[in-house]
Amino acid sequence: MTVPTDSGERRRAGDRPPAIAELIDEATVQEITEQAWLALVGEDEVLVPLPAPLPADTLSSWVEIVGPWTGSVVLTCGRDTALALTRALLREHAPEVLEEEDVDDALGELANVVGGNVKAVLPGPSVLGLPETGTTPPPGREADTCRVDVLWRGEPLTVSVQSHAERENEVPL
Repeated sequence: MTVPTDSGERRRAGDRPPAIAELIDEATVQEITEQAWLALVGEDEVLVPLPAPLPADTLSSWVEIVGPWTGSVVLTCGRDTALALTRALLREHAPEVLEEEDVDDALGELANVVGGNVKAVLPGPSVLGLPETGTTPPPGREADTCRVDVLWRGEPLTVSVQSHAERENEVPL
């Protein structure tokens, strides 16, 4: 993760950063996600805003945002959906057999674009970290999570803007 420069702002240990619901809403996250899809996946690839349970075998990619609000933008889908997304992003350049690195790169790029656009609507200055993939990072406070559930090609996918899980004795930036 990239370490932010000192903005000169300080918080007391008892101060809480703003909740994400005070800064961004589901409609904005939905719009940002749809725009990223159009740009990266293709104009014919629509997202349908319908919640559906994720499969047991999922993969996530996320980017951290560090600033007045600190947390992550997390994209989560089933592994089969991740493979289909990778093929959609690579188009005619997709190899017959996808490597794990190809999938990580594709999901990371989606998380990076969505995360960068989320960062742009949050108060700054903020820093966007590098994309990571793996098991979904634990969310922070439930009240500090904005989640959008969609279907892509009939498969569930979620985009969450979530605070970090609080750790004991942690003092916000």
